[in-house]
Amino acid sequence: MTKHSNTRRRFLGASAQTGLMGALSALGLAGVAAPARAAVSDYKALVCLYMFGGNDGNNMIVPLDSIRYAQYNAIRGSHGLALSSAAKTLLAARSATLQATDHPVTQPFGFHYGMPELDALYGQGLVAAILNVGSLRQPLSKAQYLAGAGVPAQLFSHPDQTIQNQAGTPSSAATGWGGRLVDVLGTGGHLDAIAVGAGGLFVEGASTHGNLLPGNGQLDLAGMNFWPQKEADARRAALVQILSAQHPNLIASAANKALLNGMDLVTDLKQANSGTPLSTVFPGTSLGQQLKTVAQLIRIRSQQGPGRQVYFVSQGGFDTHGGQAYQQFDMLRQVSQALAAFQLALSEIHAQQQVTSFTMSEFGRTLQPNSGGTDHAWGNHHLVVGAAVKGGLYGQFPDFTLGGKDDATGRGAWIPQFSNQQYGATLGRWFGADADMLQNQVFKNELANFPQADLGFMLG
Repeated sequence: MTKHSNTRRRFLGASAQTGLMGALSALGLAGVAAPARAAVSDYKALVCLYMFGGNDGNNMIVPLDSIRYAQYNAIRGSHGLALSSAAKTLLAARSATLQATDHPVTQPFGFHYGMPELDALYGQGLVAAILNVGSLRQPLSKAQYLAGAGVPAQLFSHPDQTIQNQAGTPSSAATGWGGRLVDVLGTGGHLDAIAVGAGGLFVEGASTHGNLLPGNGQLDLAGMNFWPQKEADARRAALVQILSAQHPNLIASAANKALLNGMDLVTDLKQANSGTPLSTVFPGTSLGQQLKTVAQLIRIRSQQGPGRQVYFVSQGGFDTHGGQAYQQFDMLRQVSQALAAFQLALSEIHAQQQVTSFTMSEFGRTLQPNSGGTDHAWGNHHLVVGAAVKGGLYGQFPDFTLGGKDDATGRGAWIPQFSNQQYGATLGRWFGADADMLQNQVFKNELANFPQADLGFMLG
């Protein structure tokens, strides 16, 4: 499955060097009528951090109540994957009253030791952990799962679940829920939807087509940099005139529009790179550089007035069938450091209330290991980060009994408590979408299948 995942990922993401013009021209061929856009009076942005491979949420955040922790330790301890405070692989215990659940008990828990920065942000009330989220058509019991009633297709498959998570629907789709939000709330500008480093379906809408940037934000057109400057300007103006002309061929027209958007983006990136540098120091990792580029673009766009933006950044390496103990530590360390730096940068540019970051991944991983790693599972835990977040724990941890009421396979593959639609709709409501937009345009008549459309983890 890993091989197919990488192939699909290359198709969705292309490469930053060659994908901007080629991938975008292909994406402009849908010919779907643009939905009416709602007016907005402020600026907001959503930043999706996608963990490619299937992050093991069971070790990202660990329940410390006596029953679950004993089960967790018995199942994972013999394979060396159980985290503990004694071994300093689990950060200091915290506790929170569970929210968005019928059982609001006080829940002790601890974060993975690779995430001290995110743990500190949690302590400041800037992080919400949404427990056991996944692809669903409707609320699903163990009996319904066993009977095959309403079960999403192609569970445990990297490429299929990547599409379902980013689309926000348990089936094949040509658009992502971030792109659909911008369809109804964006301005139609070239900065509305941007993928950095690798592309993602998340930023694609019916009329919104995401621009793809290199992770370091460096992008330019060949043949436009020469002396004297007035000759370079004249050549650029001539190219703009050619690309702006009406063309009867749909493919050529879409390609021309994509190239024009790319040229506008080049100008914005030059502006971002020529201004006062951010004083925030980002880690030199790929994700750190991606989020630095996002912060630079947010600084530009947030100063231009009301509007909406969605961003897609990513971190690979979470397909941990073996060597998980170190590999997940290293990946979560990079995530934690990069998101912490991003929050500092948002404070620096005075956009901390306007920007919310959140994680997604194709699925969780089995509680029962396979020697030094874990296998593909289903429900997973996600983190939402930002000053507009109502911090805490939402939902509840699954019953850790193998083969129990929450386990689909007998190996600890959790039947999700919350759906991707509920997760996305809660963020979408904060973003400015009303109930009608969310139900009829963003989540395509699926949100009504769930009794709780807003999980409550966003302020306002």
